[in-house]
Amino acid sequence: MDDLSKQEQNELLDNSPAAEKVKTFPHHSGVYLMKDEAERVIYIGKAKDLRNRASSYFHKAALEDARTAPLIPEIRDIDFIETESEVDALLLEARLIKDIQPKYNRDLKDSKTFPYLQIRTREPFPRVEMTRTPKDHGVRLFGPFTNSSGLRGAILVLQKIFRFRTCTLDLRTNDERWRWFRPCLLHSIHQCSAPCNFRITAEEYRKNINRLVRFLEGKKKSLLADLQREMREAAQERCYELAAELRDQIHHLETLDQRGEIDTHIQPEAFMIDPRRGVLGLQKILKLEKIPRTIEGIDIAHLGGTDMVASLVRFIDGLPFKPGYRRYKIKTVRGIDDFASLAEVVTRRFSHEETDYPHPDLLLIDGGKGQLHSVLTALSRTPFQPGLVISLAKREEEVFVPNQENPLRLSRHSFVLRLLQYVRDEAHRFAQHYHHILRKNRFSKD
Repeated sequence: MDDLSKQEQNELLDNSPAAEKVKTFPHHSGVYLMKDEAERVIYIGKAKDLRNRASSYFHKAALEDARTAPLIPEIRDIDFIETESEVDALLLEARLIKDIQPKYNRDLKDSKTFPYLQIRTREPFPRVEMTRTPKDHGVRLFGPFTNSSGLRGAILVLQKIFRFRTCTLDLRTNDERWRWFRPCLLHSIHQCSAPCNFRITAEEYRKNINRLVRFLEGKKKSLLADLQREMREAAQERCYELAAELRDQIHHLETLDQRGEIDTHIQPEAFMIDPRRGVLGLQKILKLEKIPRTIEGIDIAHLGGTDMVASLVRFIDGLPFKPGYRRYKIKTVRGIDDFASLAEVVTRRFSHEETDYPHPDLLLIDGGKGQLHSVLTALSRTPFQPGLVISLAKREEEVFVPNQENPLRLSRHSFVLRLLQYVRDEAHRFAQHYHHILRKNRFSKD
């Protein structure tokens, strides 16, 4: 075909009318529909720029590309549907492919190799996820989608609007332990409503999921109308906080084209913690006979050696149990000596039996090999013992274990390390809080 003139190639392929037609397409996001000589839709695609994307099919390179070469000779006409954003285009493409099942999109039908958006509707706080192996029951499925990175980007954009969770936490509405769970970074940046800390009721959370479903079904206009009505009603009833939340949601939906560039939308580092997977991983990595259901963490706080205090935090099944928190004033140490201070705390903690709070399966010390050795020496003189003592060093996040020469170096993304960091950071926070109280009291007396 290289020896043919451009005019001869167009006559052979007979798609020059379609090639001319795309020159009138807008430079905007949308979906294009290619048709054969019988006016049947044979291919559907999405585009950030309709004119540029659709025009690419009528270049020489498209005929030489094995993926598009069979399609090009059959194109006789092409239409488009303009959308407000890339996200709208992605969702519209998936709906049209599912309904029309074009010839060259047929591989997507019932295929498990393409990604789906899945909502686990039977959970108290339904999670939203991308999956290539969708479930048959208890979920709402949307897709399949032609592009995994595009779907992933769309989920992140929509999460900023509807603030749903994407984590794998096993949340239950009647489990009070979650009240002490610290939400991940996604809550801080207003990308999740933090059901993991009960900062939203199951009823309100499900309202947002229902709104998400309506949007995914293409009912954006009616959704906006209902949100505006709810906002007015909330304002009339003087529920100003709710009215403000609805106002923001409306604004984000109306300006989706300004936030919907899915190729450039980047997920922040969330440091999501999965308690169940964390404790199971600890059992495996530390070679424990049983799951470490109870974990305690200890940290020291001071400023130049003054008002030296310590904290002890307790976690049960990977979740903070604040009734079991303890704080200590260091009594026997003068000056700055973290080793001696840690020894004093563990001696006081394990010198007697606590009937309400039995000794932990795992004790975590903030520090390295030196701090661990100091604590183990002190514990050798106490009548009671924790199950296992380890330490976590901040600089390299290395885990030191008794009788092991070299520390464990865990993946920065592992659930085990994240759980240990959570315990360590919570002990640090609690110690600093107590230290600040003592300093404030001392200054107020001076």
